[in-house]
Amino acid sequence: MTREVDDEPRGCVAGSWRWAKRLLAGALIMGVLVVGGTAVRVWQVARITDYSPADAIVVLGAAQYDGTPSTVFEARLDQAYKLFQKGVAPLIVTVGGKQIGDNYTEAASGKNYLKSRGIDGDRILAVETGSDTLQSVEAVSKALLARGKTAVVLVSDPWHSLRTRTMARDAGLSAWTAPTRTGPAVYTRESQAHGIFRETFALLWYKLTHYSADFKYTADQ
Repeated sequence: MTREVDDEPRGCVAGSWRWAKRLLAGALIMGVLVVGGTAVRVWQVARITDYSPADAIVVLGAAQYDGTPSTVFEARLDQAYKLFQKGVAPLIVTVGGKQIGDNYTEAASGKNYLKSRGIDGDRILAVETGSDTLQSVEAVSKALLARGKTAVVLVSDPWHSLRTRTMARDAGLSAWTAPTRTGPAVYTRESQAHGIFRETFALLWYKLTHYSADFKYTADQ
């Protein structure tokens, strides 16, 4: 006699496995599209330099060494100086706290540097708080909104522009960007690619969690 075999369970398992593979493939494709699309937006906004009149020029902080800005920070401050000289805004805001053992905050270091270049101290507001981008942006927003100022042009590295702009707008500011075109962030193709990669995932993390994800530069910068 021929024994009948029930193939239905095997068919159900095979069907479930096919659907699981399709769902996994779909999720991977969606992930690639989201990451790729975000990277393109980071690159696009990095290329924008907007000289529209603003209430303030906001310089995002970076490392300083006993009051001397790092090359990353100096490039940002020089860009802010140029914008101020062009009459983009009557006020420059420097922002950033300090690490344990530091004698100066990033904000104070930036203010002193700009004063050394001839800008009146009354034209510079130092917001001496913030250990990451989100804290800094929120501190600036609070300080400016209290003074009735809402329109800002943000100065940072090109690849940092989209994330800082997104955070600033979330914090209640009308914000656009005019990033530096000099400094370690744009020295080489490798540094540019690294910046886009880093900021793509930092921005996705912020959108997902509303927390900051900052990455330190190397000590020689």
